[in-house]
Amino acid sequence: MHSVWLGEFMGTMILVLLGSGVCAGVTLRKSYAADSGWIVITTGWALAVLCGVLVAQAFGSPGAHLNPAITLAAAIVSGNYQQVLLYWSAQMLGAMSGAALVVLHYAPHWKLTPDPAAKLGIFSTNGAVHNPLANFASEVIGTMVLVIVADAIFSHGVALNGPVAGVGPWLVGSLVWGIGLSLGGTTGYAINPARDLGPRIVHAVLPIPGKGGSNWRYAPIPVLGPLTGGALAGLLVHCAHF
Repeated sequence: MHSVWLGEFMGTMILVLLGSGVCAGVTLRKSYAADSGWIVITTGWALAVLCGVLVAQAFGSPGAHLNPAITLAAAIVSGNYQQVLLYWSAQMLGAMSGAALVVLHYAPHWKLTPDPAAKLGIFSTNGAVHNPLANFASEVIGTMVLVIVADAIFSHGVALNGPVAGVGPWLVGSLVWGIGLSLGGTTGYAINPARDLGPRIVHAVLPIPGKGGSNWRYAPIPVLGPLTGGALAGLLVHCAHF
């Protein structure tokens, strides 16, 4: 039963399960990975993207967007908006499912970690320095880099002269790794509305011991910032194609 919707759902679920999973491993007490640091988190998210893309393609989504901002950018480039809501629904539900699996996987660890903010950081992002305009700009810039470089990876020139088929997902994973290392320290680089909003909803709904609030005041930034960055990058790529 292959379809674009199923591919986007499964791929995004794997993306968040492994991505939020590495955050949980580094954050939660009594985890063997506790306190292993930013390089582990960025590497884990890069590999999560790689695995998510491969799963999405295997289950029927050749484009493997896994990200509403990527879907919006692709729609702007192509001028075809018919499947945007289809993609977005699969991505959101996939992200929520992945986050719920993280809650289950680390079930004994939640009550052993006393810091509610640290627990929330497993599911969603926040500004390292609280500055809404700067935080918004960081998400816009990071997402623009994601869209522009991803488009370059699969552009005609690179495909003609560059890596063989099948290497693309590895390059996209490396791209996300680079964004995390270079630009991620300001906001935690959501660069994906589903990756932030879906797990934040799960954090709010599920009975996670000692979880605290879900910081809905910040929530619009990792949604609107990536969508804005995706739209701007999509316009730039669209113009470059003509």
